[in-house]
Amino acid sequence: MSLENEFEKVGNWLFRKRSYMPLMLVPIIVFAMLASNDYRPAFSIGWEWKALCLFISLAGLTFRSYVVGQVPKGTSGRNTDGQRAETLNTIGIYSMVRHPLYLGNFVILLGIVLWTGLWWLALICFLLFWLYYERIMFAEERYLHKKFGKEFEEWATRTPAIIPSLKHYRPASLKFSLRTVLKREYPGLFNIAASFFILEIFDSLCVAWVREIQDFWLYFFVGAGVISVVLRLLKKRTYWLYEEGR
Repeated sequence: MSLENEFEKVGNWLFRKRSYMPLMLVPIIVFAMLASNDYRPAFSIGWEWKALCLFISLAGLTFRSYVVGQVPKGTSGRNTDGQRAETLNTIGIYSMVRHPLYLGNFVILLGIVLWTGLWWLALICFLLFWLYYERIMFAEERYLHKKFGKEFEEWATRTPAIIPSLKHYRPASLKFSLRTVLKREYPGLFNIAASFFILEIFDSLCVAWVREIQDFWLYFFVGAGVISVVLRLLKKRTYWLYEEGR
């Protein structure tokens, strides 16, 4: 098997597992906290630092939501059964960057990793993120190139892969849809809440018990879980979250 075909095969497999990237890294982060002499308990860093880290992760989710809220049906979804694209997104955010959702995922991950205060862990996670998503992006672009041909080549030539550029920006043709965001992005909120809650539980129980801080993360986790269950039920059993063309 050629290296390109191997990259594509691995990328397609990782594509089906991509929604669980933040949770998959939590054990690595916990192990680093245990093994590092540089680690300071998060409560000693202060609530402000935790709030900043949460803000960064939520900013990544907000960016993802903005992207998803303007794309047509059959694109930029959370499908895990295989590559899918009814049309090629080349306007809106996609005229600035080819993989905006993965950029959003990186910002989400950055907030989670920074919570530990370990700069070298942030570097390791960045490298793991790049190796993980590089193969996914390769597989996606192979699929898009086969399906859209010259249209894809022209778009890829003028649009950077992961670092946005305003040079060729073109506004989106669809209005922002909050219902589409609620339908597609609730797993992201739960993953963020679960990741921070797991780290907080570990820090509080193994290092020190800080009840007032842990209570917030518990409420955040439970609240995100309730929201996720409600939205999932609405998605599966009603048409309230569905709009024509979305």
